Amino acid sequence: MAAPNDDRLLHQRVVGGDESALGEIYDRLSSLIFGLSVRVTRDRVIAEDITQEVFLIFWERPLAYDPDRGSLRAWLATIAHRRAVDHVRAEERRRVSVLAPRLFEPAPPRLEDTVLDADEADRVRRAVRRLPEALRAAVELAYYGGRTYRQVGEELGVPEGTAKSRIRTALRRLAEDLAEQEA
Repeated sequence: MAAPNDDRLLHQRVVGGDESALGEIYDRLSSLIFGLSVRVTRDRVIAEDITQEVFLIFWERPLAYDPDRGSLRAWLATIAHRRAVDHVRAEERRRVSVLAPRLFEPAPPRLEDTVLDADEADRVRRAVRRLPEALRAAVELAYYGGRTYRQVGEELGVPEGTAKSRIRTALRRLAEDLAEQEA
């Protein structure tokens, strides 16, 4: 293990563009970085890529490392660990996205459900039509038009806060109206 002063000196040399300093750091710490990456990813090829990436990051942005905040060894190991974890998470997301459509295909809707959904949608449309114009316009832009509060405000020529207030008021009135219809 190198002394903190060695880290500082090597760091200063890398900042100055000295490739041999990077080589010395690589020789000293690459097995640590590689071993850590293998433990996390369980893949030697990926671990080799991560190891190279860690040293490339250091070479391209040596000032990102601050010797006053810790050892070069710890800093590089932290980068390696984060990269390895990112790789594992990305691989898991990829695996899930490939398998998920086959595992969770929805069953076709039952006729009764389709009729009930259509009836519910019709009740909501009638309730929306009963809203005052300002509230109806805001809620239609937001929910049927997919607009944000800001976009609703711009289209209606009102401040964003007013658009938000109108949408919330409209939703509250719709909930009350629909609850009364069910009772």
